[in-house]
Formats: sequence, C-alpha cells, structure tokens
Amino acid sequence: MLLKQVPAFFKKRRDALMKSQPGAIFLFPSSLEVLRNPDVHYPFRQESSFFYLTGFEEPESYLVLVPTSGSGGYQSILFVRKRDPELEIWEGERYGVEGAVSVFGVDEAYPIDELSKRLPDLLKRGEKVFYRIGMMRESDELVLNSLERARKSLGRSGKALLPIVDPAEVLGEMRLFKTPEELPMIRRACELTALAHRTAMKEVRPGMKEFEIEALIDYTFRRNGSQRVGYGSIVAGGVNAACLHYRANNDILRDHELLLVDAGGEFEYYTSDITRTFPIGREYTSGQAKLYDLVLKAQMACIEMARPGATMPGIHRKAVEVLTDGMLSLGLMKGNLEDMIQSLAYKRFYPHNTGHWLGMDVHDVGLYTQKGEPRKLQAGMFLTIEPGFYVQPGDRDVPEEYRNIGIRIEDDILITENGCENLTKDAPKVRSEIEALKN
Repeated sequence: MLLKQVPAFFKKRRDALMKSQPGAIFLFPSSLEVLRNPDVHYPFRQESSFFYLTGFEEPESYLVLVPTSGSGGYQSILFVRKRDPELEIWEGERYGVEGAVSVFGVDEAYPIDELSKRLPDLLKRGEKVFYRIGMMRESDELVLNSLERARKSLGRSGKALLPIVDPAEVLGEMRLFKTPEELPMIRRACELTALAHRTAMKEVRPGMKEFEIEALIDYTFRRNGSQRVGYGSIVAGGVNAACLHYRANNDILRDHELLLVDAGGEFEYYTSDITRTFPIGREYTSGQAKLYDLVLKAQMACIEMARPGATMPGIHRKAVEVLTDGMLSLGLMKGNLEDMIQSLAYKRFYPHNTGHWLGMDVHDVGLYTQKGEPRKLQAGMFLTIEPGFYVQPGDRDVPEEYRNIGIRIEDDILITENGCENLTKDAPKVRSEIEALKN
C-alpha cells in the first residue's frame, strides 16, 4: 500500500542541507537494483543518504537540489520511474511523477528518462556541485557529460567546469547527530535486536548448526517489525569467533565452547549492532569465565567514560589499558603495562578499535577528527562500544584453558547531555544473568 504523505522532517533535512551550502547544487542517485541471477534481483534497499533526504524507496530515481536565482531559496526535483500499469501488475504500484510531488513534498518531478536532457540546464544554476564520484559508473558519466554540456552552452566564456565536491562530509555531519524524530526508530531497532539475542541465548544447544541460530535471529527480527538485517549476521561458534568478520555460519555448535553472535536488525532504515558471547552449553568454563569477565570489565569502564567531552580514542585507550592489565595478570603476556601498550603487543589478542558511529549504516557517517584532533563526543551522537579478546587457532603459547576462544561484547550507546544511555541493555551480558537465562 502506497504512502499518502511522508513526514515533514524529510523536507526540513533538505532545507538544512541547502542552507549550509549557499549556491551549491546537490545530486543524489538512488541505489541500483542488482541481479542475483538472470531474472532475479537481490532485495532492494535504498541508498541511505537518498532516503534520509526524501523517504523515497524506489530504484531508478534521482534527487537534484538547485538554488533559485536571487531569492536565496532552492528547488527540490525528483526524477522517477513513470507509472506503468502493465509492469505494476508484476512489480507493484509506483508513485510516478505526480506521487513524487504530492506524497514526498518535492517542488518538481520528471520521468527518469528526462534526466540527461534536463540536467545540463539545472547545472547552470549553481557555483559548485556536491556529488560523490566513484560509486556508480553510469551516474558518473552522466554528471561529467552534463557538466561539459553546460559549460559549452555558455559559449566562449572561458569558464571551467563547475567544481565537484564529495557531499559525504557535509551530509555526514548532519546524519551524525540524531534528532528527536529519529530516536523512536533507533530505540525500536535496539529493542528488537536485544530480543533476538536473548532468544538465541535461550534456544542454543550443542549439536545445532550456526545457521540455525542465524535463522532464529532473522525470524525474531522480522516478526517484530524489522524490514531486514542491518548487516550480515556473524554467528561464530568456538574457534570461529577468533575471525572478526566470520560469515560462513555453517559449523556445528559444540558443548563447552562459546558462541559469539554479532547481529543487528534494521527498523525504518536505522540499525542496531549488538554482540554477545555466551556458552553453547549451560555455563562458562573456568578459562572462558576469566576472559569473559575481563572483556566485560573493559566494556563497563568504557561505557562509564562515554559522555560529552570524551573522545573515541580516549575510550579505546581505556579498553586497551584494562585488557592489557588483565592479560598480564592472567599470564598471557609478560612485561610492563605501558611498554605492552606502546609496543602494541596487546594486538595479539585485541586487534580492533573499540567503537564506531551507528545509525542508518552500521558503520555510519560522520567525522572522527576535527582540525587534526580527536573529535569530542556531543549529545545526539550514537556509537558502539565493543572491546574483545581473541585467541587465534595457531596460537599454542597460551594455556590450554584459553585456546580457541573469541569474545566480544558490544552495546549501542546514545550520548546525552549529562552522560549516555545504553539502548541495548536488555540483551543480558553479565555471566550470572546469561547462565540463569540458559538454565
């Protein structure tokens, strides 16, 4: 069923973007439909920034934002697929040109096959063009050819092509700060993802396959309103958890081993990103418990730091300090704490960073530094905190009780005016709570 009207905040976002760059033109192509095999497409998901500015979910579409002369205003123009009653029998209704204006609130709309004809004239209205080159070859060719046609139409003016600027930074800074209308969708994504992790903890049994847990997680996402996964789920039993981006999800799950699940459901284009590590059987072994408690200690110390004024590198440094101190205490490394940190010796067991921005994309947009310095956290930022510990399969220099173990604990953190809020706390992570849930 087609929408009757999108919320007004999509237009407010376009207004803010154009106000931030007077005299600029913005070009945003939609995502492409990609063939899976000769006549079957992969499920379509709109490009995040395009959706952020329009709410429009059809492929073969293009958003053009151009300034209007003298007024300081701008025009928003959507190029979309025409209505086609015969095709719509097979593929569903389209909004068409009229729907693009009446439902999505743009100023004008035209059929997508008129884009190449109209774009050169539209490009004469601005001083520079914000467009991301390198994402789609056909779109790159269209933009460059249109710029050249616009330049030639001016005659012997001596003018060069309009400069092209990547919009990722400008729009990324907007998307980095979550607004009140975004928070209900973000919270729902976190709630249903936490529920899926709880369900996996309760249902996992020795002898199951990793893909059975993946299917259970996907089912829990969908039946609770998630439209899709936010990224490919990682369901890694035993030694597989030492591979940070393990995706095979086809191994058997064994008693006395751990299961690492890194999975997030997407709700209305906003994704959660939770990782939990729990026993396949009833309880953690002694060695697993020691390492798990160390990772949890590091994560809790990092969450305590997450507040306005803190930095991502500062939070990472805290994780490294706690983990490295624990490695020394457990006899996994020998030496001085600061020397182990300075030499990066800890990377043998902890090779990744402690967090990233989160939002419409699992690794969301936004600058991590400003003027060459680590960016200070501010209210409205949304990020993950995810320390871990991994023993690689070939590492035989660790005591046997620690071998073949990979642990990561990840939560989704919203920075508030006075601190932070953990939006994924409903997914248990204290050992006693997980074992109680399983038993």
